[in-house]
Amino acid sequence: MTASSRPNIVFIVADDLGYADLGCYGGRAPVSPVLDGLAAAGMKFTQGYSNAPVCSPTRFALMTARYQYRLRGAAEEPINNKSRGSTTLGLPPEHPTLPSLLKASGYRTALIGKWHLGYPPSFGPLRSGYEEFFGPMSGGVDYFTHCSSGGSHDLWFGEEEKREAGYLTDLITQRAVDYVERMAAGAHAGTPFFLSMHYTAPHWPWETREDEALAQDIRDNLFHLHGGNIHSYRRMIHHMDEGIGQMMDALRRHGLADNTLVVFTSDNGGERFSDSWPLVGGKMDLTEGGIRVPWIAHWPAVIEKGGVSGQHCMSMDWSATLLDAAGVAADPAYPLDGVSLLPVLQQPARQFHRPLYWRMNHRGQRALRDGDWKYLRVDGNDYLFDIAADERERANLAAREPARLAALREAWVRWNDSMPPIPADATVSLGYSVKDMPQR
Repeated sequence: MTASSRPNIVFIVADDLGYADLGCYGGRAPVSPVLDGLAAAGMKFTQGYSNAPVCSPTRFALMTARYQYRLRGAAEEPINNKSRGSTTLGLPPEHPTLPSLLKASGYRTALIGKWHLGYPPSFGPLRSGYEEFFGPMSGGVDYFTHCSSGGSHDLWFGEEEKREAGYLTDLITQRAVDYVERMAAGAHAGTPFFLSMHYTAPHWPWETREDEALAQDIRDNLFHLHGGNIHSYRRMIHHMDEGIGQMMDALRRHGLADNTLVVFTSDNGGERFSDSWPLVGGKMDLTEGGIRVPWIAHWPAVIEKGGVSGQHCMSMDWSATLLDAAGVAADPAYPLDGVSLLPVLQQPARQFHRPLYWRMNHRGQRALRDGDWKYLRVDGNDYLFDIAADERERANLAAREPARLAALREAWVRWNDSMPPIPADATVSLGYSVKDMPQR
């Protein structure tokens, strides 16, 4: 692959989007015409997963193309505001990353949006391969005040905190469009770019463009436990979808859309107002609703229109795919756990065996998806599901197929033994409980 033929890459990540929130995944409201169009003109994956059912652990995997369990910071579920100033809870700058490997190979790199992988001075996007950064460092921030759940202002330009008025979803869009505009000439001259476009939408608080007055009402508790509804939530998704449309328009305006690989996903399953039908569970759960997420890929030069793939995959596989598409090798000292999906993008009917493993400190959860089967443990209870027949995970076959359950459990244990143990001081941060709302 010649340098001039290498694709530009735009990696779009939504925050807490449910599996069925988008129209192209069965959504019940017309919130996503742009994303639906990208799926129709590209490929969507029906059996794609996030590396974790919660924000920052998945983002470790996205950045490294490796199981997040290999890094101490990813043991936090998730990294919270108390980690500000920590020298251990973040993505180590010395670890190779998707942006650092692409940058070393000649790509321009930028993160516009959420980081959530540790704070300066020990950590930050500019220390892990991004040349430019605009967005919040923490997990959840108010869309208007841009303050974190700890009450501190959290909008950064590089490594400097600055204030800028505006609705955060739109600010991310505007900066992303500006980046495409600035990179276009270089891309045509043989210098491709990698843009991480990481929205905070539709993460709480439940604020649309019209809800600036809410910012003062919820400043002491951004979890917004007393408010929100499906209507506001859907508008938040639509605002993001409009922004993606503006970014795509910029690519087309500059003649870059054909050879730009655009990938869209969510960092984990849905939250309070998300639609995950027919899946059960959501954020913080290793049931399907917590980890099965949309995966859309659009690359007209390579991907044929209307492709649908049942290939099993997870976040780190896409990071490996982007490196492969760019012709960039991994650092041999940090071998990838992710597997490239480039052959699937080129031939939609192609599939390969891909076992997927998870673990969570929260509720002692563990899971293994191997073929049609899934082994799951929650609160000390072991389950066995035939996902092909029962993706809602209601028909527990553990008692009927004890040998299969034992084999999958043993495979999970062997995998887990290959990973560092969960540190004793790792924290689980829950914003609400059954005292605030009934369980799913």
